[in-house]
Amino acid sequence: MTEHPSYGDGLAVVTVTYFPGETLEKFLDTLDKATDRDVQVVVADNDSTDDALDKAARRDNVKLLRIGENVGYGTAANLGVAELDDSYGWVAVVNPDVEWEPGSIDALLEVAERWPRGGAFGPLIHDLDGTVYPSARLLPSFGRGIGHAAFGKIWPGNPWTRQYRQETGTPVERTAGWLSGSCQLFRREAFDSVDGFDTRYFMYFEDVDLGDRLTRAGWLNVYAPSASVMHIGGHSTSQTSEKMLRVHHESAYRYLADRHRGLLWKPVMLAVKAGLALRLKLETRRK
Repeated sequence: MTEHPSYGDGLAVVTVTYFPGETLEKFLDTLDKATDRDVQVVVADNDSTDDALDKAARRDNVKLLRIGENVGYGTAANLGVAELDDSYGWVAVVNPDVEWEPGSIDALLEVAERWPRGGAFGPLIHDLDGTVYPSARLLPSFGRGIGHAAFGKIWPGNPWTRQYRQETGTPVERTAGWLSGSCQLFRREAFDSVDGFDTRYFMYFEDVDLGDRLTRAGWLNVYAPSASVMHIGGHSTSQTSEKMLRVHHESAYRYLADRHRGLLWKPVMLAVKAGLALRLKLETRRK
């Protein structure tokens, strides 16, 4: 673990952009009503050419970080957080296609006061039509993972998917294995204690991996439905392209392989790799 300094009580928001379009302006407009506190925004951009970026940078509280290449979500988020000085002890890492409900960040901070070992806090996330997305889940085990992967599309109500997604009716404040990466508030001390997102994940599973590593480091992932945001882009990143499907399956394999090492696991992981390759083939055939 890297030694990190103590942090102040300042609040920052880091958003990772890649051709964000008009959603970025709405993101920033609604952010103004999400908290009564001063907030520093870092827009970490993965090589976009949108006019939206220059427009956002004209705001007093926005810093534009042009990375110059598409380095992926987790790496860009880390670079954005690294732009902040030690006075910022609270950092929200959020997709730019999120719209904040009034008071939502302040509600997250209120929850954080009740959970001193909370490292990450996730709000209730809903779609445009009000559908609540299951954004606080168990960590994927082999049993749950295989059942969810095999039956999730053709039998959405299967027991493995329901258990994994932790859909329990009325949302309640609780701990979770991991929280959706589309909107999380981090205690900076916790985020930096595990060196942020694992940069080997270009996209997908970086939030699952971070939730697991925070837990292993003694922190808690806390679901805070008293705070609410709307995810305009839907509750999952589009996987219409074959490239993104491939990245998704590669990330799933990396997550499991990292946690099941050694000779005894080799045949199991070979089977997992073959199964994921077959699933990818079937998925791309449907496109």
